[in-house]
Amino acid sequence: MTTATSPTDRQSEVHGHEQTSQKVAAEVNRRAKREGWVRRAPLLPGLLFTVIVTQLPFIVTIVLSFRRWDGDRPRISGWTLRNYEQVFKDEAILSALWHTVVLTVSVVLISLVFGLCIALLLNRKFRGRGAVRTMMIAPFLIVPVAAATFFRYGVFDASNGLLAGILTSVKRLFNPDAAAATISIASSHPMLTVIITLVWQWTPFMTLILLAGLQSRPGDILEAAAVDGATPWQVFRNLTLPHMQQYLELAGLLGAIYIIQNFDAVFTLTPLNPQTQNLPYLIFRTIQADSDYGLASAQGVVVVVLTIIVATFALRTVSSLFKEENAR
Repeated sequence: MTTATSPTDRQSEVHGHEQTSQKVAAEVNRRAKREGWVRRAPLLPGLLFTVIVTQLPFIVTIVLSFRRWDGDRPRISGWTLRNYEQVFKDEAILSALWHTVVLTVSVVLISLVFGLCIALLLNRKFRGRGAVRTMMIAPFLIVPVAAATFFRYGVFDASNGLLAGILTSVKRLFNPDAAAATISIASSHPMLTVIITLVWQWTPFMTLILLAGLQSRPGDILEAAAVDGATPWQVFRNLTLPHMQQYLELAGLLGAIYIIQNFDAVFTLTPLNPQTQNLPYLIFRTIQADSDYGLASAQGVVVVVLTIIVATFALRTVSSLFKEENAR
């Protein structure tokens, strides 16, 4: 003979099961959190060191950007927005911002075009391809100051540079008694000088990224296009270029992050030249010549913000590339 269970007993039983399930779930979550902290604990010293080295100076810079601090009279006084007002009103700063944009856009676009052309050539099979690839990386591995110094005295020097030597040789082909040629690009076209130097240095970087993109193309699709009689231009326009879009974006954004902050080439090739003065060089001049640490800090914050904006787009592009690779 079975005893009927009342609705109240059933509700109590169900409620008891729910409480037990909640307790088990809470315990599982606590264990997972403990295990997570145990796994992360070895990383904490490195993370703390990174925060101290990178973020603490930036926080100090932000604080100083709101203070009045004249290095000639080393005394910090008062809080002010004057530094940021001057950043966005001073003609020299606006000019430096424009030079930064021109330099960054020019170098990135030209380097991308050259990098894509070279990557297309290096993607073909030929004897000595490995050696050529290694040689292509070399300009990117040279210390930026050393590369800029080489271009200033070895290439662009008005009398003894490579360009002057080539021009002299061409003149003497037609007139053996012609005088040595002089060509002064650095003084007549200073921005072009900086752009040429940075393009030479950053084209290998673009080439490496774009070459990786070319090698990730699906081989079966290329074979099908060849069987269908597609011309090389049709393959490039309809298959290669759409596939390379995100790699082009990634290379351009990463290059822009570094070129926005470029100081070495501008300082070495065209020192004290207002026609090439970009934001990093202006910060240097503000500290060295004017000793206005508050204004220099505000300028530095603006550069960091611009870099973060570009870096955000770069990270999104990288994330989308990883998602596409995982989806294949």
